[in-house]
Amino acid sequence: MNLALKDVRFGLGRFLLTVIGVGFLITASIGMIGLYRGIVEDALLVIDKIGADLWVVQGGRAGPFAESSAISSKMDRRVSGLPGIDEVRRYVQSSQQFEFEGRMKRATITGLDYPKDVGGWLPLIRGRHLASGHFEAIADVSLGLAQGDRIRLGQDDYTIVGITRGMVDMQGDSLLFVSVNDAMSIARRRTSEEVLLARASSGSAPAEAGGAGSSVEQESKIAAVLVSLSPAADPRAVEATIEGWGDANVLSRQGQRDLLLNQRLWRLRIQILAFTVVLLVVMAIVVSLIIYTMTIEKLHQIAMLKLIGARNSVIVGMIAQQAGLVGVGGFAFGVAASFAVFPFFPRRVVIGTTDLALLFGAVAVICAFASVVGIKRALKVRAQEVLS
Repeated sequence: MNLALKDVRFGLGRFLLTVIGVGFLITASIGMIGLYRGIVEDALLVIDKIGADLWVVQGGRAGPFAESSAISSKMDRRVSGLPGIDEVRRYVQSSQQFEFEGRMKRATITGLDYPKDVGGWLPLIRGRHLASGHFEAIADVSLGLAQGDRIRLGQDDYTIVGITRGMVDMQGDSLLFVSVNDAMSIARRRTSEEVLLARASSGSAPAEAGGAGSSVEQESKIAAVLVSLSPAADPRAVEATIEGWGDANVLSRQGQRDLLLNQRLWRLRIQILAFTVVLLVVMAIVVSLIIYTMTIEKLHQIAMLKLIGARNSVIVGMIAQQAGLVGVGGFAFGVAASFAVFPFFPRRVVIGTTDLALLFGAVAVICAFASVVGIKRALKVRAQEVLS
């Protein structure tokens, strides 16, 4: 006869509520870890998928993912003349708001260097890649646009020719892909208020909005040049040559990843780790109190067991099994709730098997600690207390 199961059946309602409470704490822990994983995946999305070996950015800057970067639109021609270069592409990105069917939408406009890059690295779920250098766009499904829709960006109308999934930036804004020339044209557009401000600050009227008198000159340039090296190329020699020009800086793909993870996201990592630790500590306290309370309520039964000659191992096993059932049940509920709820979150929540395994280990340690608390109290019970 399994005493732990007998006791669970006797107080099934309370046990289920306990499991659900622990499960929600586990769900919150999974959500915190998954949110961090999702933010990291979103931040590295373009870097990993675009396939560039080197990023040539503005001199003295750390690249478009860390700070603003503006280099000459002719930089790709200079880089392409170096030995060991297989392919160069221009890269530009800017945030834009636009109106569609009476609603304001926000997207991060990313330029594809058509015809070198038609978006073949994008995971399309519908439609096609770019087939023209102007007025075509590929949108992420989170924007709520459909293939064939027409949107107004800057001073032109663009047709949505393809739909992707999961393509967002570090802030969670949907990515909208157009050609580099179109992206530069969209970024150059200035409102009348910006033209007036630029005129007032310069003392003379600019020739046209987005011209040389623009209040934000760097947006008329490109943010970076993406370099693909030939197999026989020496990356260090290429980097040294470009850095020797003085007006450009070079970052490798791994350098961009390290920049994001160890500088842009390090505070977020610490915050999420701290919140996760707090949740685990709360879980340990809650489970310990529950197991201890369940043990206190069974002191009379435990004294009876000792009176009839039951070994301590029987009592220890009963409490340990109950703690294990609470942990396993709560973990199962938490995982099920995570897979049911987190896909509907506005930000990507990545639930990895490794993270789940580590979390299960933490829950097992917590339940073991909680069972020790209950066992210590149970072993202090004397058989004579059955008469009290």
